[in-house]
Amino acid sequence: MSGMGKAFWAICAAIVLVGVVFAVWPDLDLVVAHFFYDGGGFMGGEGWQRLLRECLGDLPFVVLAAYVVLYLLRRFGRAVPWAPDGRGIVFLILTLAIGPGLIVNLGFKDHWHRPRPSHIVDFGGGDPFRPWYLTDGACKRNCSFVSGEASTGFWMVAPALLAPPPLRSAAVAGALVFGVAASALRLAFGGHFLSDVLLGGLVALLVIVVTRRFLWPRGGP
Repeated sequence: MSGMGKAFWAICAAIVLVGVVFAVWPDLDLVVAHFFYDGGGFMGGEGWQRLLRECLGDLPFVVLAAYVVLYLLRRFGRAVPWAPDGRGIVFLILTLAIGPGLIVNLGFKDHWHRPRPSHIVDFGGGDPFRPWYLTDGACKRNCSFVSGEASTGFWMVAPALLAPPPLRSAAVAGALVFGVAASALRLAFGGHFLSDVLLGGLVALLVIVVTRRFLWPRGGP
């Protein structure tokens, strides 16, 4: 089995494992959320905290824009080292549009109705807690399940895979760290439960692996 095939099955297994664990023990989400709750609320109210969230949320789109600029410079004859080709740009756009865009934000967040941690009774809100597998929560739109920002954070693995081979492993490791940091910030701000960020990130990674296999069936980039 190829490395890409192993990654696909590993991510699928992780999705099933996370789903089962948080279905059997849904209170794990509450236990983790309590670590970030001080009795008066979650963090995130300070200006620098909001700025940090905005920076982490915007960085993937800045990276995509930078890759597009490098591609255009290459198309117009500039000798730009490590500039992506057209297939690489399609890969970045498709993975961002399908994973965080279509599946997470349009597919899950507006139809799953799971209240965010900061909105439930356990943390000073007015809505009852709902485990991830129930869709009858009080949230109407832009809900907790799954995390869009975690999904976008882990999407950074896609541009990392276009890095030149000597730097690719380090770039992918850095992208995974970025995804973890973006996810942890959402937990700390009371925006998502642990199951939301885990499944959001895994969805993004699964889309990346499948799209990469489709665009480079013989291996690559």
